[in-house]
Amino acid sequence: MTSDPSGLVYAGDFPDPFVLAVPPSASAPRRFYAYATNGRLGNVQLLMSTDLRTWDEVGDAMPRLPAWVRPGRTWAPEVLPLPDGRYAMYYTARCVATERQAIGVAVADAPEGPFEDVLGGPLLDQDEGGSIDASPFTDVDGRRYLLWKNDGNAVGLDTWIHLQELDPEDPARLVGEPVRLLKQDRPWEGPLVEGPFLWRRDGRYYLFYAANAFADPAYAEGYAVADAITGPYAKAPENPILVGDARREGPGHASLVEHDGRTWIAYHAWPAGGVGGPEGRRFWIAEVRWEDDRPRIFG
Repeated sequence: MTSDPSGLVYAGDFPDPFVLAVPPSASAPRRFYAYATNGRLGNVQLLMSTDLRTWDEVGDAMPRLPAWVRPGRTWAPEVLPLPDGRYAMYYTARCVATERQAIGVAVADAPEGPFEDVLGGPLLDQDEGGSIDASPFTDVDGRRYLLWKNDGNAVGLDTWIHLQELDPEDPARLVGEPVRLLKQDRPWEGPLVEGPFLWRRDGRYYLFYAANAFADPAYAEGYAVADAITGPYAKAPENPILVGDARREGPGHASLVEHDGRTWIAYHAWPAGGVGGPEGRRFWIAEVRWEDDRPRIFG
């Protein structure tokens, strides 16, 4: 095993990766599970690692789709550990009734699944193009929230990152009203923002997000900061902080995880010169170092 997993960690098509850290137990070491958009491994692609560097293929975390879902467009799954020991997965799928991408909720007894849909329909399916890229967040006070994006670029509208609190007793129910946090308004962001991921550090909230078209070399990752979870969020002047280079293009849709006292960012990127091609988006990891309260990406 290596203490530095930076670099390409999985060469297969593995878009929109989310990494869940599972603490060690009496029968198993600390494990990391990586979930991704549908592909060769199934509806919800799943890998497992003990060091973030070497990943084993597990298979499909959600082998059975509910009736409301049209197969083939199951995107961007993210998983929330629940107080009762179960796991809730928030995923995007094509809704048969509306023909829009919508957000569903599935639950499993173990991080590897199998996850089963619990609503029989979407949790979120906005008129503003649909709803995608759900990302759960648990604050230090135990309150849980869901972030997502309205898929406005699919219908020529703005794309907003939304935040809404989850019911403390029911992971498949939202409470209160949604809050709009930010939208595309910088040249580098192009027509859209997406893939939100919230990280708390030293009492501040860091909202990571991807921007631009995913099949464009200009796709990249940025972040915004706020003192309160509902904002206002100030976009970093140094955005974007993760861009393509000679090895990979269009990096983004990131999630963060801690390991060995260090922070790591997991993201997808196309192989150089292969944007939009059959090789797909590969799975990369890099270290995040905090300098003057700003995330810097190395490796």
